[in-house]
Amino acid sequence: MPEYIKIILAGTLAGTISRLLLLRLDYRQYPGYPHGVVAHISLGVIASALGAVLIPALLKQDYTAVTFLALAAQQFREIRQMERTTLENLEINEMVKRGNDYIEGIARTFEARNYLVMATAVVVSACTYLGGLLGGVLSAIGCIVISRTYMTGKSIGQICQVLPATVNFDGALLKVDQIGIMNVGLPEMREKILKEALAVRIVPRSASAMAIINDLGQRMAIAHTAAVILGTKKEIDMAELTPLARKDIDSGEVGLFILPMHKDMEALLLAVRRTPVLESSRSKPLATQAGRMARR
Repeated sequence: MPEYIKIILAGTLAGTISRLLLLRLDYRQYPGYPHGVVAHISLGVIASALGAVLIPALLKQDYTAVTFLALAAQQFREIRQMERTTLENLEINEMVKRGNDYIEGIARTFEARNYLVMATAVVVSACTYLGGLLGGVLSAIGCIVISRTYMTGKSIGQICQVLPATVNFDGALLKVDQIGIMNVGLPEMREKILKEALAVRIVPRSASAMAIINDLGQRMAIAHTAAVILGTKKEIDMAELTPLARKDIDSGEVGLFILPMHKDMEALLLAVRRTPVLESSRSKPLATQAGRMARR
């Protein structure tokens, strides 16, 4: 077995590096905490090691390694459940909710990353066996690039125009341009909103983009992202200050209203544009025959 040590180490190292690069510590990621990071890096190392030993085990005709991979896949599904439960518990105390769609998307991402890490380790160990150290290095670079590309989904800015908008009132109805948001009864609260609020209008570039931003979970994700980046003046008993994204029922455009801690329109535009498109909200209505007929 000593002749296979180099193969196992190469696969494990490549998989671990891939996991570290995928573990982006940005505002939307869980875990953003040290203990959570350590837990996910540890799981990444384990997944890498399991993938790296597959090729040597097959060469030794030890086919029980396949069984271990199947058990590992079962454990990774448990990781998704663990992340979902943790985020749902944290959601209770969130001032602006992520929403179930966003939570499910994050949980699926963490599960899928471990599969990618394992696949990277298998490919690199195989290439190291066939092509030596150079083959291992080249395959590791290729796998890491593919993994990062695969895990990078689209953002709102890629499918929609995000434009500055004005906050105004029609009686007690708060509006973003022509899009109705909610009723605000107290005159002093209306005055505060007119003075301090920011708003943007999200204009879809296609029918598919319209279907995405009209999804309620996607709109919650946009409002949550804006609140996390800019802060919000909403307090527990101040429903009028809740950041909200509402759609124009005629045009399909979406208006976002927020009373931020930091009033910076450019930062708000950037935050909305970089909000990820949720997996659950993706749809292509025009790809169906009924959808094409509806657009005629």
